[in-house]
Amino acid sequence: MASKIEQGNQNWLSAVVPLLKLLTLTVIGLILAHPKIQIVPRATFKLLSKLVFALFLPCLIFVHLGESITLEEALQWWFVPVNVLISTAIGCVLGYVVAVICRPPPQFFRLTVIMTGFGNTGNLPIAIIGSVCHSTNHPFGPNCSRTGIAYVSFAQWVAVILVYTLVYHMMEPPMVYCEIVDEENEIAEERAISNISRPLLQEAEWPGMQEKEIVHSKTPFIARVFASISGSSQNIFPDIDLNEEGGVRAPSSPRSISCLAEPRVVRRMRIVAEETPIRHILQPPTIASLLAIIVGMVPAFRDFAFGSDAPLSFFTDSLEILAGAVVPSVMLVLGGILAEGPNDSSLGIRTTVGIIIARLLILPFIGIGVVALADKLHLLLEEGQMYRFVLLLQYTMPSAILLGAIASLRGYAVKEASALLFWQHILAMLSLSMYIVIYFNLLSYV
Repeated sequence: MASKIEQGNQNWLSAVVPLLKLLTLTVIGLILAHPKIQIVPRATFKLLSKLVFALFLPCLIFVHLGESITLEEALQWWFVPVNVLISTAIGCVLGYVVAVICRPPPQFFRLTVIMTGFGNTGNLPIAIIGSVCHSTNHPFGPNCSRTGIAYVSFAQWVAVILVYTLVYHMMEPPMVYCEIVDEENEIAEERAISNISRPLLQEAEWPGMQEKEIVHSKTPFIARVFASISGSSQNIFPDIDLNEEGGVRAPSSPRSISCLAEPRVVRRMRIVAEETPIRHILQPPTIASLLAIIVGMVPAFRDFAFGSDAPLSFFTDSLEILAGAVVPSVMLVLGGILAEGPNDSSLGIRTTVGIIIARLLILPFIGIGVVALADKLHLLLEEGQMYRFVLLLQYTMPSAILLGAIASLRGYAVKEASALLFWQHILAMLSLSMYIVIYFNLLSYV
């Protein structure tokens, strides 16, 4: 009995102390960036986030994933990226239930689904794993940090594809609530304003997102494209078609679409596909993941880059030194984001609370059931506590900070997304503490 109590206390300390370390780093960042003190200007935090994005995080991913993965392990890890899809699907269902029950303003229905469904699967899990593995009494063995970060990095490309396809289009401004007159002038004006002083939230996890703005970023483009199929909407929105060169043009004549309806639908789908910024997935962290997988899975490349006797060991050691800056930098930037405070939100308290409860409390509980079921069906590695811990973390994270940047890019619910992200990350410290204690106790029986 006494040994079980002692083990429970040990698990509690092993789970909470790493989060207290991350909280300390976050508070330091908050103090440094607080508007009343502003020891470090906001521009410095933006530069730090760019360093994390373009240098520190790619180095971390390449070193840890490249040294850990092989062809055999890549086949065994298949459930890690699949779990991202499962957690996102369950989260979106929960978000739909929240939207139906809490009844947010109609223009924020999709925002409710998105903010509940899409979690932070990149920087924050890496920071948590780094802090957990920094403790001496963690239960994950000698290669704790390397294997944990490898699992997270292996799944990151799935989240990136979801962001640049599904999330990008779901964040489209609602057609009913969008001003259609002088759109180009509005976009130019907003772009000029945003370049002067852009919130750190919009630069935190994907610096340079705003530079990817195109002419249709802040317009209900897809809604117009498919609304023009019906005759009732042709009086409001001009028909959109493809010319022979693949561009978008207005029709030269009010031709009926009663004939050859299917090709016109296909053309509209092609227009939407061309407006999907899938090309932007090739960012430094994604490129580092792909390179690490290639190098790790090819034995000749692996022996050349990794190992104490490898010809490029001096290079990978240098990258590992740079990788050590990821965890403190990420948490300092998070503190800088929280220092900006929540924006005024029109979402409503009931919907805000509903999203937070669904994302931080209900979804992790469902995640335990999903992982337990997958384990019972023998879909997981037989021996891998860190493997299961990463799978569980994918259900436990608050909404991705990147959603705030995409909301700004699309001009949709920017203040509401910012406020939700602020309160979620504040309260996530409590929910993470509770669930990580639960996870550690569950993993002790694996």
